[in-house]
Amino acid sequence: MTQKGSVDQQARHIALGLTDERAVAMYETMMLARRFDERGQVLQRAGKVNFHISGITQEPSQVAMGFAMDRDKDWFLPYYRDYGLVLTVGMTVKELMLALYGKGEDPNSAGRQMSAHFGCRRLRIATGSSPVTTQVPHAVGFALASKIRGESSVAIVSFGEGSSNQGDFHEGCNFAGVQKLPVIFVCENNGYAISVPLSKQTAGRISDRALGYGFPGIRVDGHDPLEVYRVFREAHERALAGEGPTLVEIMTYRVTPHSTSDNDMAYRTKEEVDENRAKDALPAFRAYLEQLGLWSEEREQALQQRIRKELDEATAYAEQAPYQSAEDAFRYVYAEDNGEVR
Repeated sequence: MTQKGSVDQQARHIALGLTDERAVAMYETMMLARRFDERGQVLQRAGKVNFHISGITQEPSQVAMGFAMDRDKDWFLPYYRDYGLVLTVGMTVKELMLALYGKGEDPNSAGRQMSAHFGCRRLRIATGSSPVTTQVPHAVGFALASKIRGESSVAIVSFGEGSSNQGDFHEGCNFAGVQKLPVIFVCENNGYAISVPLSKQTAGRISDRALGYGFPGIRVDGHDPLEVYRVFREAHERALAGEGPTLVEIMTYRVTPHSTSDNDMAYRTKEEVDENRAKDALPAFRAYLEQLGLWSEEREQALQQRIRKELDEATAYAEQAPYQSAEDAFRYVYAEDNGEVR
């Protein structure tokens, strides 16, 4: 293994302003998201939970964009594959598992929505709903409020490439461009809108659409998390400087079916999936850290053991946790004032 001191000039994360500790934390969060996603699939196949939606191989870019944001000030409006993003912001595996099981302690919706419909007031994650792209105009609203109040916060909203064809996307981009709002639009282009390939739903580059609304559009390789971090850090700086929105198109791939209810082999080939799985950024980022002397096989084994323990404890807790009671049916529905529902 190369010693760290001899390759500092090759450390891209240092040039981007990331410390060694933060670069390692990025990798650990990517792996945590990956292992949670895999556990979710196993639980669904075992009949323990009803439904799981996966984002495997998209986690490195999700974590990278999360690390470029300010988790104490910014607003987060993720879409349903963003396990890497919400874990970066501060959601715990236990909370994600409670949502997967649909239990009453689930902070997202008290178990009333499908899993992966994120929402957590504590973490400034705005509640998402099942109709795709509705989170885009909501993010624009958060950004407008931030501008009116003179706050130093940015709204970041993510969605799939299929969602970029919906009216909510265009309306949100248009308003944000006119008002120069502090919002980052993120298209996680994974090649498929459920069973419809990109070639049959979109002409041209999604990132180029930003030009029509008066702000920059950038396409970035999702297999390069450090480049993703750089792009989002600059977009964040632009937003805080009052220069308006940025549209970032992350080029990635969905190696798993759309959800556990989907048979992806009905519309694509195993060879295509295997070819893209080989481009997985997670082992590549680990190799980068190892080259710099920041990671080792011993640390990898310790991380895997720690994650396994965390997942096992979260799974056991969620299995035993109660469902929402009838008395709590209106929790999170009405605001409370002095302890009384109004």
